Amino acid sequence: MTESGLLIVGSSQAGVQLAVSLRALGYQRPITLLGDENHRPYQRPALSKEFLQGAITKESLIFRSPEYWAEHCIDVVKNERIVRIDKNADGSGIAYARSGNEFPFSTLALAVGARARRLNIPGADLPGVLHLRNADDALELKARMPAITNAVVIGGGFIGIEAAASMNKMHKNVTLIEAGPQLIGRAVGPETAEHLLDQHRAAGIEVLLGAQVTRILGAGDTVSGVEVDGRVIEADLVLIGVGVLPNTELAEGIGLEVNNGIVVDRYAVASDGTTLAVGDVANLPNPTPGAPEGSRVRFESVNNAVEQAKVAAYAVTGYQEDYAGIPWFWSNQGEMKLQIAGLSTGFDKTVVRSDPEKGKFTVLYYRSGRIISADCVNAPLDFMAVKAALAQHANIPADAAAEPTVPLKSVTSQPQQEALP
Repeated sequence: MTESGLLIVGSSQAGVQLAVSLRALGYQRPITLLGDENHRPYQRPALSKEFLQGAITKESLIFRSPEYWAEHCIDVVKNERIVRIDKNADGSGIAYARSGNEFPFSTLALAVGARARRLNIPGADLPGVLHLRNADDALELKARMPAITNAVVIGGGFIGIEAAASMNKMHKNVTLIEAGPQLIGRAVGPETAEHLLDQHRAAGIEVLLGAQVTRILGAGDTVSGVEVDGRVIEADLVLIGVGVLPNTELAEGIGLEVNNGIVVDRYAVASDGTTLAVGDVANLPNPTPGAPEGSRVRFESVNNAVEQAKVAAYAVTGYQEDYAGIPWFWSNQGEMKLQIAGLSTGFDKTVVRSDPEKGKFTVLYYRSGRIISADCVNAPLDFMAVKAALAQHANIPADAAAEPTVPLKSVTSQPQQEALP
């Protein structure tokens, strides 16, 4: 019989990083990297931006060459959806695919990500109503672009705004509808949201806040408009981007603890003590320095997928390595690059640094006098300074940071060294 090894269910960023990290650590057992799409493992962030705009090709999205996988003895399996898992107490078991194929394993890792949330409104299933989560979604959206004049985007989060900005750059008439009072309400504070709103409106995107979509209109095989607060907005295409739901069904089927994702410990190990869960699906202890005791987060970011997968790789090889680095995020929106360092949850003070002539805008977030996060628009030096300060447990005093011409690196106060006994 062929020796069983690690089965990674999910072949996006986290799954790929886990496989790559394990081989770098000298892990010798078989690795199977299994995905449910009929594509080689690829990166997703560019789908709503460079790929949609035609700036990069499909091949540019691919993570590794076939030669890499062969040389490192990683079996990449495409187009297999796991529907059931039988697992033993020692962590071994068999995963059963919809196709009837079986995949035995000695260790299981779930990197199953999340799926696009659907809207339960009339017309949501009409042709021309799309979501943007995977490569097939992006290919369909891109194929429709030449025939599109009016596009409506429902949802003012990262995906919605990025896609709206991309379509605006492609000279489409774009309306962005957000039910909440501000853009990207889960990730940025009101000052940043207001700045983004002003910039996108100035670029020509119609943005509606606090707006409720009641139905999507169309006939036969086409969409024609969106009804929002009694008004009908003409649309040849509707893109829905109202968040995601973690894919926890397989975890629930084998009895793992689930709460807004698969609950894991600091080392990416699930509640059974053997199964690993990494990436968008994992609910982990908050790794941010100074985070409240017992707080947990589920990140949807490339940075987290990479860092957490590295932690999981150490766990597979018998070591315990803490989550490295500071949570950070980025979003390219037209001519703006938003970079976020740390988490602003629980802030009690903000400092705004604005340089309109250079297009730079930064909001620093403080709690009890200490820097905890920053939103940086076209301000990479501010982003790097805050990220470094957080990693070093240093501070950037609010008073010193208020002058936008002063480099933040120059006013960062280093942490006090403990006195020698």
